[in-house]
Amino acid sequence: MAQRKGQVEISVADAATAEVVEAFARLLPQLSSSAIPLTREALTEIIASPHNTVLLARDPSAGGRIVGTLTLVIFRIPTAMRAWIEDVVVDSAARGRGVGEALTLSAVNLAKQRGAKTVDLTSRQSRQAAHRLYEKSGFHVRDTSVYRFGPKPDA
Repeated sequence: MAQRKGQVEISVADAATAEVVEAFARLLPQLSSSAIPLTREALTEIIASPHNTVLLARDPSAGGRIVGTLTLVIFRIPTAMRAWIEDVVVDSAARGRGVGEALTLSAVNLAKQRGAKTVDLTSRQSRQAAHRLYEKSGFHVRDTSVYRFGPKPDA
């Protein structure tokens, strides 16, 4: 699955190559200051998981450099096949050029193709640009609460 969406090409990561490892090392800190750098082995495990699809956004005008990533998780539960979008990150130098939208819409299309009844995601209140992107892409805020077990984060 490699498709062009405007100024970016979206593809599925099929291996934790040196290029993919470098991209995550560069991009993940832009998403979360507390994210632990991923090793090649950890990325291999993520990519190989049958429930995960890691999407890569490449900028053809920058030699195909990876400028964004998104992880789509699809799973069956008793009520239906469901999907979650996780860890969407676009390089700060590429923001505002439709990269996040291309990744998100590609993930939604892939989830639908694989039979997902719904696609959900969460986003911190402070990420207003991300909220506009998700609403533009067809997402809406649900009347629900997300609970997390474990230590409370500082941010």
